[in-house]
Amino acid sequence: MPTKECLFCEIIEGKIPCTKIFENEKIFAFNDIKPVAKKHVLIIPKKHMENAGDRKHIKILGELMLSTNIIAKKLDIFNSGYRIINNQGKDSGQIVDHIHLHLIGGEPLKEIN
Repeated sequence: MPTKECLFCEIIEGKIPCTKIFENEKIFAFNDIKPVAKKHVLIIPKKHMENAGDRKHIKILGELMLSTNIIAKKLDIFNSGYRIINNQGKDSGQIVDHIHLHLIGGEPLKEIN
C-alpha cells in the first residue's frame, strides 16, 4: 500500500466505483472515465508501484503487457488493432503515480507523429 492516497489503490479496494473489465491475482483493469476512443481501459498492477523504470518491476510489467491481449480479445478489438500507452512521469502527462497501461481501440486511431 502506498504511503499517500492513491486513486487506483482505492479503486482496487472498492472504495471508488469502476466498471471492471478484467481481474486476476496480480492485475486489475477497468474502463477509463474519460475515454479517448470507443474502448479505453486502464490496466494496473494490484500492488502499488510508482515507477515503471525500476528493474524490480520487470515481472509485473510483463504480466501487464500479456494481459493486454486477454483484454483486447474480451473487448473484441484484438484482430482490428489497438494501442497500448504507458505515461511515465509528469512531463508525459501521467496523472496517477501508479504504474498503468492505457489500452485504446474500438475505432481507427490517428497516427502518432
